[in-house]
Amino acid sequence: MTTIYFVRHAQPEYSWKDDKTRPLTGEGIADSERVYGVLKDIKLTYAVSSPYKRSIDTIKHCAESHGLRIDTDERFREREKGFNGNNFGMFQKRWKDFDYHEEGGESLRNVQERNISALFEILDNHPNDKIILGTHGTALSTILNYFDHSYNCDSFLRMIDFMPYIIKLDFNGIECVGKEEILIVKKEFKGSKK
Repeated sequence: MTTIYFVRHAQPEYSWKDDKTRPLTGEGIADSERVYGVLKDIKLTYAVSSPYKRSIDTIKHCAESHGLRIDTDERFREREKGFNGNNFGMFQKRWKDFDYHEEGGESLRNVQERNISALFEILDNHPNDKIILGTHGTALSTILNYFDHSYNCDSFLRMIDFMPYIIKLDFNGIECVGKEEILIVKKEFKGSKK
């Protein structure tokens, strides 16, 4: 059995323009300590993250406390956003049609395919490990949808205000055999939900 603790990043600095280097707010940095607090007594054996700064920084203290270097995988990055891609209407369109995307943006199917490819590789290379994985809201939602097709737009909108958020998935090979939310920190999403 392989266990993965998927950690959605803490609150980012929304005014920061570059998505890849967007840092956590002071509050987000403080909330990252809650990730450490929840996972400090679990014998984690591997750490991997999206290469985006906010994801790495959210799991950094926890990984370091276990003596783990954080590997990064570009496939775990957040969805590429196009023009006006973060609003309620676009969320609904993308969840209704996994192939839909705004101009310059990425479809949920593309996000899901690259995330699942990376996930299956990790499951193959780290059997029976306990893994911490730094991720993003949309990226994580597509993974959860892959294993549970009832995970939908409403599920995604429920999670949008959780930063950080930890959900534990247990795997037998590549089959997900268990799921448990273990940390929910509510912070208001600053994009447009309308």
